[in-house]
Amino acid sequence: MYLDFYGFQEKPFTLTPNPRFVYLSRNHREVLAHLLYGIEDGCGFIAITGEVGTGKTTVLRALLEDLDNDRYRLAFIFNPSVSALDLLRAIQREFAIEGPVAEAGDLLHLLNEFLLRQRREGRTVVLVIDEAQHLDPAVLEQIRLLSNLETQTDKLIQIVLVGQPELGALLKRRNMRQLNQRISVRYHLGTMDLKDTCEYVRHRLRVAGGDEEIFTPAALRKIHRYSGGLPRLINLACGRALLLGYAREERVITAKMAALAIRELSEPGRCWWRRLRFWR
Repeated sequence: MYLDFYGFQEKPFTLTPNPRFVYLSRNHREVLAHLLYGIEDGCGFIAITGEVGTGKTTVLRALLEDLDNDRYRLAFIFNPSVSALDLLRAIQREFAIEGPVAEAGDLLHLLNEFLLRQRREGRTVVLVIDEAQHLDPAVLEQIRLLSNLETQTDKLIQIVLVGQPELGALLKRRNMRQLNQRISVRYHLGTMDLKDTCEYVRHRLRVAGGDEEIFTPAALRKIHRYSGGLPRLINLACGRALLLGYAREERVITAKMAALAIRELSEPGRCWWRRLRFWR
């Protein structure tokens, strides 16, 4: 609706992940460095946690781009709310392992043969499980058993568990201590500071083809304060502020306009009449 008004080629603040808009803040670069270190060093287990909307999926996409397909085989499991057997079947599908879809023992045998073959060919196999806080304890135990697939010197598979902070609490349970003790690399992805928030907004405006100074510094400070540095909330606030600016025919988003947009997000029932007035 406001693309032509601001000179955008596409919407800069959609909530759907778009690789073209990837921005790696200091925190994102740090967690990516931990991931790459853990994988390249053959640590076996890596755990990454972060609140909803901090950009964990962004980091996973960056990881996918950084790992050379000739040296690594990656599989992503995005729906971990399955049984232990279903997880093994999902892993078989993701790695395109040929063989009968049978019982757990048969699947483990096929997976072990696949891992040994990849090792001989000089590749590292990486399994990433997103939303891991939803994993059932029995499934986590099956994942722990996967780490037993190894040679005398190396782990045959690198497993990355990614989830919300509840994942950390889950791993601290007494019945999870064997798995918890095997996790050698951990990182909690925090929120962005003001500087990164400003750079994030300007980056997305620039990629969308617009003026990266549409938001005044004061407006960006209000958006950072509202969002707490969470990319998802930044997108919501900026998108609403641009819509408000379009309705008012204002090409610069001031602190006052940002505050009104934030109020509409926080208390939509109280502000609906304002939007009607702007459209008259």
